Amino acid sequence: MPTGAEHRFPCAQCGGDYRFDPTSGALLCAFCGSQQPLASAGPWGRAAAGAGVAEIPFDTGLAEHLPADALQEARVSHCPNCGGDVVFDGAEHAAECPFCTTPVVLGTARLRQIKPGAVLPFALDDEAARTAMTAWLGRLWFAPNGLQRYARKGRPMQGIYVPYWTFDAQSDTQYRGQRGTVYYETRSVVIDGKRQQRQVPRVRWAPVAGQVARFFDDVLVLASGGLPAGHMQGLAPWDLSGLQPYQPHYLAGFRAEAYTLPLDAGFQQARQDMAAVISRDIRFDIGGDRQQIDHVDTRLSDVTFKHVLLPVWVAAYQYRGKTYQFVVNGHNGRVQGQRPWSVWKLAFALGLGAVVAAALGYGLAQGG
Repeated sequence: MPTGAEHRFPCAQCGGDYRFDPTSGALLCAFCGSQQPLASAGPWGRAAAGAGVAEIPFDTGLAEHLPADALQEARVSHCPNCGGDVVFDGAEHAAECPFCTTPVVLGTARLRQIKPGAVLPFALDDEAARTAMTAWLGRLWFAPNGLQRYARKGRPMQGIYVPYWTFDAQSDTQYRGQRGTVYYETRSVVIDGKRQQRQVPRVRWAPVAGQVARFFDDVLVLASGGLPAGHMQGLAPWDLSGLQPYQPHYLAGFRAEAYTLPLDAGFQQARQDMAAVISRDIRFDIGGDRQQIDHVDTRLSDVTFKHVLLPVWVAAYQYRGKTYQFVVNGHNGRVQGQRPWSVWKLAFALGLGAVVAAALGYGLAQGG
């Protein structure tokens, strides 16, 4: 990611730092309240049709034939607790990991990575994200009371841009398989000592072959190592129609995570996601009552990629020596996270259940 110095924008009024304000979509000074609209900036690479966001040929990125302005150097430190790569501001030498609150110290390592081509700006501010998290926590039974108090009065949530890869590809697939047609045979069976007629299902299989084609647009692959993949999957769907060409202004006041999943590994995961969709297409094309796929030959062409940043609010809660993470989709407010269990509430619920069961048993006995 760009260094922190690149993400600091001095206020023309008081000299304080501007921050990107999700509510107004402009830069806002936290000291004097002055606003500055975002300046327009063009993307690098080939523009996607109608989107203004760069699509990069996959072979170019894989062969590392990207132009110099498509790459950047990041100062990061690997968190020893959760594995996230923390991006430091230019003047920082130590900070807390935004994912798990573990103290981390900046090492000397620098990473040269592909520059983000697009960003989905934060649409929710800290207050709105906290409201969404509090409502979500309120629906958790048997959670400790301290968790609710933390949500209402805890430390500010950390806004983080999380790295993703997106892939576009045209797929053309030849397949062979079998179409199953269900029919019924009448069989005589003995049930409870009586002979009865029953309709028994059978399947008649016939060989089939064909082809399917599909264009995949923005197959999304998480490139982050700092947050649990299950939590991030739960934040979907992401409205990628709101992607904007990357500008460092959007990161003002926020952190960004360096990607840990290489481009080629990201594409392999995307191919697995594509294969699952293609399999559904084949079964639909085969038709019939049952389908069996024997052979698949898929050719991908016109493969492109983007490195994009998506907005996430993160909170870490300490309970009985363990850290619990909560994440909020910074665009639509969807919440995911781990939840601690209150031992006292569980014990009370189990005790109450035992009392109710005993009362019901006594009532049934008396009624008998």
